[in-house]
Amino acid sequence: MISRLHSVAFHGIEAVPVEVEVDVAKGGFAGSSLVGLPDAAVKESVERVRSALSNSGYEFPRYKTVVNLAPADVKKEGPLFDLPIAVGIALASGQIQSDLVGQYLVIGELALDGRVRPIRGALSAAMLAKTENRRGILVPVENAPEAAVVGEVEVIPVSSLTETIGFLGGELPIDPAVVNVDAIFESASAYDCDFADVRGQEHVKRALIIAASGGHNLLLIGPPGSGKTMLAKRLPTILPPLTLEESLETTRIHSVAGELRPRVALLATRPVRTPHHSASTPALVGGGTIPKAGEVSLAHHGVLFLDEFPEFSRNALEALRQPLEDGEVTIARAHTTVKYPASLMLVAAMNPCPCGYFGDPRKQCKCSPMWIDRYLSRISGPLVDRIDIHIEVPAVPFSELRSTRDGTPSSAMREQVLRARQRQRARFTDQKPLTNARMSGKLLRQWCRLDEAGESVLRGALNELGLSARAHDKILRIARTIADLADRDDVRSEDLMEAVHYRRLDRAL
Repeated sequence: MISRLHSVAFHGIEAVPVEVEVDVAKGGFAGSSLVGLPDAAVKESVERVRSALSNSGYEFPRYKTVVNLAPADVKKEGPLFDLPIAVGIALASGQIQSDLVGQYLVIGELALDGRVRPIRGALSAAMLAKTENRRGILVPVENAPEAAVVGEVEVIPVSSLTETIGFLGGELPIDPAVVNVDAIFESASAYDCDFADVRGQEHVKRALIIAASGGHNLLLIGPPGSGKTMLAKRLPTILPPLTLEESLETTRIHSVAGELRPRVALLATRPVRTPHHSASTPALVGGGTIPKAGEVSLAHHGVLFLDEFPEFSRNALEALRQPLEDGEVTIARAHTTVKYPASLMLVAAMNPCPCGYFGDPRKQCKCSPMWIDRYLSRISGPLVDRIDIHIEVPAVPFSELRSTRDGTPSSAMREQVLRARQRQRARFTDQKPLTNARMSGKLLRQWCRLDEAGESVLRGALNELGLSARAHDKILRIARTIADLADRDDVRSEDLMEAVHYRRLDRAL
């Protein structure tokens, strides 16, 4: 007897439909086989299913049992097929009857005692159920909140194999999970840090406002203890709140990667990823035999903070070029190619030299010119070109450090950012980019027209600093953001001069 259930596999962050077929043949040699391009975790599911069925009051067939995961040319990985395989065996062996099996997707890992454990990718699976016009999806209880965000499909939370079979057999009604998205954003979209904690560094805060307003990448250069990390970690507090669409896309990535905490429905704040400088290239941009998301994708719609920037391996840093330019990362392997979204703000921090005190008036630098050149050369020119703003972060004077006055709060800085973002949304109504940092060459020519004074400033900067064509475009994008912050339609010479100020380290690096 053959039974059929519907489940999912994952290609990147996308869920693809999988049909779980189980054939229990009467007679013949006993045994079981699992086919359909499974990985090791899927192959092991037969033994988990055997114990789960036995400990839940059902029998594993004593006849030849074949489980097929179709389509057979799609790689299947992970333990999420345990639950549909167990239900399929119970159906095919005639131990239960169900008229609901074809209406639901089924996913879940089984414990040996029949409990259902959480899995990855429940949000993407629920989206697939909606796309395929399924009635609903059966998921582990811990994954129900994230799946219920989709709406228009029944999300049935199950905690055991017995509950699953009872529901599909029509003997145990289970209410679908429901979440209030507005309440989630209201309660969870708060930060526990604020720019008011930062004393001084007002010129750096200005650069952060510009970066947040236009979605520009940022490089902070200064001695140890000057506040680079403190400033970078507070950048998300002035970024616009996540929209529901952005939250869903970011949550999908974290869910498939296994980074989403149990019973969390949505990421309501922008992600901040801070990998250690020893991170490998696959850890940073993604990779593996079956391509997984890296830090650049986990920072999608958020901030990727790379402290001790030159200490990262050269290969890892160079791999950042594509995601910084295209907003996505492509991972190619012999059997597949996967694209992950990676629209992020890069914030990097570094010392000006190996000892960290080059140019610091308080401490003498102990590095030779050769050491400094070698240290700075760890970051290639093409990578520096892709970082819009370079800003020096000097040590904080004692008078400001001991001041009793709070610094500029995040709320005041966020107001400026939101006004500038509103101008960009109105400007790019019919175009894809939502921020100035993503403007194409055509849009630059349309929205960054210069008068004679502006042309003179830009010409002088390019000749003096020897900037590349990409740096030329970066300056125009930054100047456009500065004009937006001033609530102006035209880009003036003073906007360009400030923008050039943020590119003056090109020559040194």
